[in-house]
Amino acid sequence: MAFDRRTFLGTTAATGAAVALAGGSAAPAAAHGGRPPRTYSFTVMGTTDLHGNVFNWDYFTDREFDDKAHNDVGLAKISTLVEQVRAEKGRRNTLLIDAGDTIQGTQLSYYYAKVDPITARRGPVHPMAQAMNAIGYDAAALGNHEFNYGIPVLRKFEEQCDFPLLGANALDAKTARPAFPPYSVHRLRTPCGRDVKVAVLGLTNPGIAIWDKANVQGKMTFPGLEEQAAKYVPRLRSMGADVVIVSAHSGSSGTSSYGDQLPYVENAAGLVAEQVPGIDAILVGHAHTEIPEYRVKNKATGKDVVLSEPLKWGQRLTLFDFELVWSRGRWSVERVSAKVLNSNTVAEDPKIVRLLSDEHRKVVAYVNQVIGTSTQAMVSAEGPVKDVAIIDLINHVQAETVRGALAGSEWAALPVLSQASCFSRTAAIPAGQVTIRDAAGLYPFENTLEARVLTGAQLRDYLEYSARYFVRTAPEAPVDAAKLTNAEGIPDYNYDAVYGLTYDIDIAQPVGSRITGLSFGGVPVDPAAQFVLAVNNYRASGGGAFPHVAGARQVWANSDEIRNTIIQWVKAKGTVDPAQFASVDWRLTRAGVLVF
Repeated sequence: MAFDRRTFLGTTAATGAAVALAGGSAAPAAAHGGRPPRTYSFTVMGTTDLHGNVFNWDYFTDREFDDKAHNDVGLAKISTLVEQVRAEKGRRNTLLIDAGDTIQGTQLSYYYAKVDPITARRGPVHPMAQAMNAIGYDAAALGNHEFNYGIPVLRKFEEQCDFPLLGANALDAKTARPAFPPYSVHRLRTPCGRDVKVAVLGLTNPGIAIWDKANVQGKMTFPGLEEQAAKYVPRLRSMGADVVIVSAHSGSSGTSSYGDQLPYVENAAGLVAEQVPGIDAILVGHAHTEIPEYRVKNKATGKDVVLSEPLKWGQRLTLFDFELVWSRGRWSVERVSAKVLNSNTVAEDPKIVRLLSDEHRKVVAYVNQVIGTSTQAMVSAEGPVKDVAIIDLINHVQAETVRGALAGSEWAALPVLSQASCFSRTAAIPAGQVTIRDAAGLYPFENTLEARVLTGAQLRDYLEYSARYFVRTAPEAPVDAAKLTNAEGIPDYNYDAVYGLTYDIDIAQPVGSRITGLSFGGVPVDPAAQFVLAVNNYRASGGGAFPHVAGARQVWANSDEIRNTIIQWVKAKGTVDPAQFASVDWRLTRAGVLVF
């Protein structure tokens, strides 16, 4: 199923106006002179949000991956499931696709983007490309995290893949033409009738324009999924596609985390199914949720579109089972169903293990390098509900870095604050030796650091917005720490603690009226006072839709990952001593009484 770029460009240029959609139900037996209709069945397998996971291994803990549900992760496990499906269905009756976020997320993927980069002269082949090529992927949509390391790394990864990276709504900023192939078309040979033509349309997330602004501004634009699907689905049908599948790096909920900064919806897969006729199934990504099968009725046709989202990191494999019937000289989709397979039911494929064992060993050795010592152990388990030292460490490093960068500038006299989230509830710094993996585990994302100027009033708004994260709890109600957070589904990474201020969060109060005692240096914060906020680029670009920060003046920015900044800080200090930076600056209260 190799992708031919010249064929794609020629086909795209030659495609004219849309024609009637292919489809319809099976013809009755009488239409075939009393003979039963000819049918064909095939399966499309799908993964999403692999995030650099090849092996069932956690590089941050240096042991086999495990979670409360005892999920397993990685392409080595997925490979075993794929081979089982191919053995059952027949390899020629299957396709394998992905819905994006492939090359970021683990220290394995980081190592081959930054430490031993694939972009170097005679550089290595990315482990994800090696694994996906060996497994035999047919196509993959672009995810937003594909752009984290910059376009050159993405282009090199694309070059190393034996399958196309699809992005119908990733456009060249100058020409407004597709910067990547919008779609791929695959032929499945049948025992009767002509081949079945399966078109895979790839759609990525418009939020890339915000979250990776530094990498894509002026180079690429990312229009909405619905409008690009409406453009390409009729085109694919006019080209003779019997089946149209969308691989969308976009959740199904219809929500956005970047507010009104873009006129597009972040999680638009359900809207695409509802609004664009001619789609048979959508492989959903981005939301990191498990949806075995979800049906959305298309408004124009009244037909069901089947959606499925396999759980992240290779924990699940989606199977779309298609049943087609040959009627009036064409194939029509009669039935579509979906389900997911659990990767913890199988062993890793020895073929993939052998293929990438050297790369795995290199990364394990890298992350276990000792970079310093800590005077005491620090853990993040209580970080979502308490001001803990390990989150203070992130904030202290960020504030100190920004303060040093602004020394001697016109902004040097302003107080420097810092925001950070509890990115991982299992992050830990041990007492004694500290390794790269310990420090890197505090910050699993490739965010970089910026400095923005906000007023006291804006900071109060910022903190009120952040405090939505807590479930409103009456003063007399029992307290269960496990049930206080993630109100309205807000993830941990969208709750910010601000370091350098002191304040209480009254969770008995309604959203918008929770911040009390907001002070700086023991003095109530002046609404007109100016502060510099050390903030990650995701938040500064509008991620999470926090108020004011995206429009605030940027006075400094750094291209190095915050994770690396923390690692270099530990190396330079030699010793991490919480007594030098940790303090309880924010607390949860109810009607003025401390919760903890």
